[in-house]
Amino acid sequence: MGDVEERVLRSSAWFGAADRDGFIHRSWMKSQGHPADLFDGREVIGICNTASELTPCNAHLDGIAERVRRGVLEAGGFPLEFPVMSLGETNLRPTAMLFRNLASMDVEESIRGNPLDGVVLLCGCDKTTPALVMGAASCDLPALVVSGGPMLNGKFRGGELGSGTAVWRFSEEVRAGSMELDEFLEAEACMSRSAGHCMTMGTASTMACMVEALGLALPQNAAIPAVDSRRLALAQLAGRRIVEMVREDLRPSRILVREAFENAVRANGAIGGSTNAVLHLLAIAGRVGVDFSLDDWDRVGRGVPTVVDLEPSGRFLMEDFYYAGGLPAVLRALDEGGLLHGGALTVNGHTLGENCAGAPNHSEEVIRPLVRPVCAEGGIAVLRGNLAPDGAVVKPSAASPELLVHRGRAVCFTSIEDYKARIDDPALEVDESSVLVLRNCGPRGYPGMAEVGNMGLPSRLLARGVRDMVRISDARMSGTAYGTAVLHVAPEAAAGGPLALVRDGDWIELDVPGRRLELAVEPDELERRRADWRPPEPAMSGGWQGLYVERVLQADRGCDLDFLVGCRGAAVPRENH
Repeated sequence: MGDVEERVLRSSAWFGAADRDGFIHRSWMKSQGHPADLFDGREVIGICNTASELTPCNAHLDGIAERVRRGVLEAGGFPLEFPVMSLGETNLRPTAMLFRNLASMDVEESIRGNPLDGVVLLCGCDKTTPALVMGAASCDLPALVVSGGPMLNGKFRGGELGSGTAVWRFSEEVRAGSMELDEFLEAEACMSRSAGHCMTMGTASTMACMVEALGLALPQNAAIPAVDSRRLALAQLAGRRIVEMVREDLRPSRILVREAFENAVRANGAIGGSTNAVLHLLAIAGRVGVDFSLDDWDRVGRGVPTVVDLEPSGRFLMEDFYYAGGLPAVLRALDEGGLLHGGALTVNGHTLGENCAGAPNHSEEVIRPLVRPVCAEGGIAVLRGNLAPDGAVVKPSAASPELLVHRGRAVCFTSIEDYKARIDDPALEVDESSVLVLRNCGPRGYPGMAEVGNMGLPSRLLARGVRDMVRISDARMSGTAYGTAVLHVAPEAAAGGPLALVRDGDWIELDVPGRRLELAVEPDELERRRADWRPPEPAMSGGWQGLYVERVLQADRGCDLDFLVGCRGAAVPRENH
């Protein structure tokens, strides 16, 4: 007890002194009706809220924030809510990924510059989770994540409808002439019918699983539906727990160790998680100084079977996943299979192994046994070769097995606009064996690395029944998407990577089991092409986009800005005068 009584709270540098500065800080805060005893040594807890009507996935977070507030008060803390930039992949152009690092700066400086002892991070849509975790990790104050939760399953004409995944499938059927436009439009209201983020295993659901596997969230955080009352109960428990974490000085640096990242990679393989998780976990690791690389992703994740039968890799949706047992059931299977570092610490003070011990699996159809997986080789495969010297990724569980080893001629597009203008041109020389190549859509090239890597197929091939082709790009792909799409090619074309040198008709060889991606062009010829190459003009000079393009790291390093890598801590800023 002595250690607890003698601790000095960070917030006391603002509220603890009986002098002019203490007077100012307390007086202004009291204008909101806060009683004087809240400033008498209570833990000040920030509730970092990304609620926004422009981010539909996060629009309900105010209600969750209120439950966190209750929990903080119950535990004797002083809750203070603050907003930060909200990133919604559904509306934000050119892509939410362009602003992930900007939002992380907002979070980091909001935490560091204010009288906070700990923080609860309220996340939802894709990029809000990594942005908030990156910012909090760079401060290293006690932090706990509460996700907004997935929306309810979509229902359409007697069947289930998965967010995102159904859009990609239906739009191809319309282009193929096998689905009427009015039927397509009818599905809009049927897909998104409650608060919450995508209920497929898209990037939002994946990152909610990742923070739980990393140990940054309470058990069952990932899968409880947004409108389920148990989501509110979890938020209230999180409010209580963050106060205890401050008293225990349980900071992200004690949780985000190498073993935690290895646990997350294996969990990602088991759930059939999004390729975007690669970028985000690399960036988070960079913020806490953990040496974790793209090759580590492949080494740690190789051989992990995908056991969660969830769209886009399988049949079910997140509501079903929660009822089946959620992530704890998956982690238990991994632990019992020797694929988990069960001793890794988590935010509730217990180890990951303790949290998932005895976790039930209520449906072996939704969460399959390790011996009967959806895909024996799940996870993310990292490819290398002369077309991707610094790596590229592919998601085997979402690809067509017959295309995982393939040789075909390139059909090249210099931008997403070029692709849209020509993909259905009758003069385009393309067949089902071709390899669609899209460039200048990477971190610098788009900018922001948009989710355009799962290019739709030519309509004339769709009409013939073709539903998948090999596609290669320096872009990303929505976590809700599927197909044999090779993504994140590094270095990107706009940075002078070999992808910029590919020409129509070049032979490309893909070998996912062998982890190889090769352009069958002689080195001398590539050098001649390189001499003629000129970098594309940036979309904008100056401003955030200008800074981003100038300082962004490549995909193999998580696309963070070079000057944001590392933990800067939460030392109390200098007094204002």
